[in-house]
Amino acid sequence: MSAIEVVENLRRLRRGVTGVRVKITWTTAQKVRSEYAQATNKYLSGQMAIHDTRFEMINLKRAYDPVASTDGTRFLVERLWPRGVKKTALHVHAWLKDVAPSTTLRRWFGHDPKKWSEFRRRYFHELGAHAEILDPILKLARCSRVTLVYSSHDMEHNNAVALRDYLQARIGKKRVPHKAAT
Repeated sequence: MSAIEVVENLRRLRRGVTGVRVKITWTTAQKVRSEYAQATNKYLSGQMAIHDTRFEMINLKRAYDPVASTDGTRFLVERLWPRGVKKTALHVHAWLKDVAPSTTLRRWFGHDPKKWSEFRRRYFHELGAHAEILDPILKLARCSRVTLVYSSHDMEHNNAVALRDYLQARIGKKRVPHKAAT
């Protein structure tokens, strides 16, 4: 068990999540302290950026994946309801149809990786024209974990990936790249 897993399990125990086991020996405790201190020092000195998804405030998850306690507030960001998924089984806070790309843009893109950078440009333009529809996600993402739920099979080239990049840029975490690698 890694140091991060130990800390995550301790947090789950504190929140009252059942079925979590934490067996910590003295050596594990020392290792956790040591790794945490090293990571904190590197992060604060600018030598390290946190890329672990457990530290991300905006996560992505397919609608067909099981719900996890670490998901936080879940938003469905598709214009169409995912096929074969019952509305009671998805466990989303809200279905934000208007955040999804327009029907014409969605049909034009067709999940073609060759059109990805142009899709992002057009989708960001649509989002910029209707910035108020992002308010529920932005407010929660600034203070807690948010999961954007999508139904696409392509996990790298879909509207949720583009939306996450746009939201992170709005929050101020990173710049939106003009050209994304395909």
